[in-house]
Amino acid sequence: MEDTKIQWHAAFVSAMDLELAQNRADLVYHKEYNLNTKPLEVNLLVIKKEPDVQITNEIGKLFRGHNIVEYKSPRDHLNIDTFYKAAAYACLYKAYGKTVDERKADDITVSLIREEKPEGTLSYFKEHGIAYINPYRGIYYVTDTVLFPTQIIVIKELNEEAHIWLKALSREMQKEQMRRLLEKIEKMKTKFDRELADSVLQVSVSANRQVVDELRGDENMCQALLEIMEPEINKIKENVKEEVTREVTREVTREGIKSLVTFFRDSAQSDTEIKNAIVKVYGISEKEAEEYL
Repeated sequence: MEDTKIQWHAAFVSAMDLELAQNRADLVYHKEYNLNTKPLEVNLLVIKKEPDVQITNEIGKLFRGHNIVEYKSPRDHLNIDTFYKAAAYACLYKAYGKTVDERKADDITVSLIREEKPEGTLSYFKEHGIAYINPYRGIYYVTDTVLFPTQIIVIKELNEEAHIWLKALSREMQKEQMRRLLEKIEKMKTKFDRELADSVLQVSVSANRQVVDELRGDENMCQALLEIMEPEINKIKENVKEEVTREVTREVTREGIKSLVTFFRDSAQSDTEIKNAIVKVYGISEKEAEEYL
């Protein structure tokens, strides 16, 4: 249940933008891209503007013009059916161009991203003679029986220094990892990058509260965490303040209505007259007013 409250996918989109930041000007991101008019969508579509542009990050080495990216949060499965579903999404994306063959098959790629290594899927590949290679740490290219160039990215196996943003999307962050993440965010210069990083950090903090508790003993890191999370903390404080104000208002209203009821009863007024008075004075419904009689 807790996993549903953590905005993994929103943070993933931010993490991908930060991972591929060196080529930001060359890419266009479409999160939750609708494949057609019906509610069928891919997590992220990355469009490479120019075909000759080379993506520097290992994750983008496979990219071509149109890149379907499916992300699985820590408790989601990446089984063989998930693998073929992503391929089906790519087929639909290719078929839904504005004109026939507008989107070329050799210009589309599929990426599936998950924290843990999908052992069951890789075993299926071996059993069915589907070849794959491991050109980079944590990145597997499927080289057989696929319509489009396809890669499976295992976050846990990625190089931590090169892929700090995706590595942060985990429930198993260590204290030193969180420390490095905070230091990385502190050094960011632009507002846009900082906002993306904050999105990743908020998810990482929510999923790794024990690590945050450990960092509270480190005065420097605790201060850095507080500064980074200040907008969110202020939002929480404001919400609490508003809720307290609403509760005080409700309490004052309740006491006022009770006093009004007592006054009218002492004046020998009927329940109907009292109810009408409450509605008129406090602007509540007749049903709500009846609860005080």
